[in-house]
Amino acid sequence: MGHVEIPESDISGPVGLAGAPRPRTTASRNRTVAPERVWSTPTTVERDHAERPPAKKSSGPRVPFLVVTDLLGLGVPAWLVLRAGDQPGPLAAGASAALVWTGVRAARGRYERRLPGEAPGAARASSGDWLVLVGLLAVLLAVTGGGLDPAAAVAALVPGLAVAVLAGIAGGLRTAGRRGARRVLVVGEAAGLDRAVRLLNSREDHPYTAVAVVPVGPAAPDCGTPVTGRLAPRPADDDASTVLGGAFAHDADLVLVAPGPQLDDDRLRRLAWGLHDGGLALCVLSDLSGVAAARVRPASAAGLTLLHVAPPLRRGPQAVLKTVVDRAGAALGLLVLAPLLLTVALAVRLSSPGPVFHRQIRHGRHNRPFTMWKFRTMVADAESRREQLSAANESEGPMFKMRRDPRVTRIGHALRRTSVDELPQLLNVLRGDMSLVGPRPPLPEEVSHYDERELRRLAVRPGLTGLWQVSGRSDLSWQETVSLDLWYVDNWSVVTDMGLLARTVRAVTDGRGAY
Repeated sequence: MGHVEIPESDISGPVGLAGAPRPRTTASRNRTVAPERVWSTPTTVERDHAERPPAKKSSGPRVPFLVVTDLLGLGVPAWLVLRAGDQPGPLAAGASAALVWTGVRAARGRYERRLPGEAPGAARASSGDWLVLVGLLAVLLAVTGGGLDPAAAVAALVPGLAVAVLAGIAGGLRTAGRRGARRVLVVGEAAGLDRAVRLLNSREDHPYTAVAVVPVGPAAPDCGTPVTGRLAPRPADDDASTVLGGAFAHDADLVLVAPGPQLDDDRLRRLAWGLHDGGLALCVLSDLSGVAAARVRPASAAGLTLLHVAPPLRRGPQAVLKTVVDRAGAALGLLVLAPLLLTVALAVRLSSPGPVFHRQIRHGRHNRPFTMWKFRTMVADAESRREQLSAANESEGPMFKMRRDPRVTRIGHALRRTSVDELPQLLNVLRGDMSLVGPRPPLPEEVSHYDERELRRLAVRPGLTGLWQVSGRSDLSWQETVSLDLWYVDNWSVVTDMGLLARTVRAVTDGRGAY
């Protein structure tokens, strides 16, 4: 029978939701519940907040702040553009456009609080809102007979769209970085439960923290998280009360269920009834891993819940836009950073004998080799000395990693820590061999050891930065690096790239994992 295990308690045996012992009786033993049996809700339990730390309040932006951002972000630039273009009534037109814009955003639910990871992409959502705004203002101009030039009016609205997209990206990054926003109780069989807990608690790019587990069946979990109860292999009357008691004991505000043979559809449905009646949110873990939420669209058919998965982006407008952003960004970067590049080149040349640049053959998109450029950070004969250091390799995969590599020069340590040695790869981006964002380009000898899964990293152009850069760089294991790259390969978008570029600045400043 399922029961709640209260830590540091002298009470043994089954424990009720209010903490009182329950006697073991024949009626309380495990038994299969017939599907046609009428469901009875568990006893209502009041959560004792006085003995527990208060739940963390959401640090997300408030609705008034979002409204003011949209009003000023569209109204002020629109007024300035219309005024510069000598359009009639620029102040009234800008104010009207800002009010309509805010109304559109409110009507489409942009100010509602959403679950983490549930909100639509910033660019896609804002672009749709903006098109609705343009249509409404066009109708308004036609009805009122305003004297604004249509081209000038549309141009005046463009800055507001840019502000909304940037605000959406910033809000998404802030949400992704908010560790501990949801306290999660994980329910499931030991294998699925262990996997879910380890993945949730090993990463900090999401707002979920597994605080306790309730295993199903006799197998013991091995995730190192407190076990606050246990469900029997077969359905029992107290399934919901056991889970509710465990959630309340650890102040969890979300139950994550990993379905399995012992937690079938009917048992999960009855558990959901009990949890929802008890005021607790429920989330069901899908076996569909490595797919971004934006690619998944739920649907219903014949009583079944279907998940439509969109294919990864390989061509189309976003692919064209990515190429344009890559080339333009690389050209602008080379122009702006020219003084820094010249200074670093001089420092490398004077600090140790050898060339300024280090050129290597790397493999890019579709496994095509290309020459990658970077500032030299090692002694001139570093490649010939690598074989001597093979025993000191700290990587379990095909890559060579060594935290204190004796081949690295004195200035090379500084360049690697700040990632300045990678800046010449802007030339590779300008040529089209690389992208600003993507997986790191591997060496030919590394590719020769790739399996089918690892070869998928080469389905897109390699990048100057990427998920590996903002997630720990060389501190990551080989399997963690591959998992991050595969997620990017299947789920990239222009908005994702913009967010990763913004996070790269913080990662480079921090310097962790760079050696």
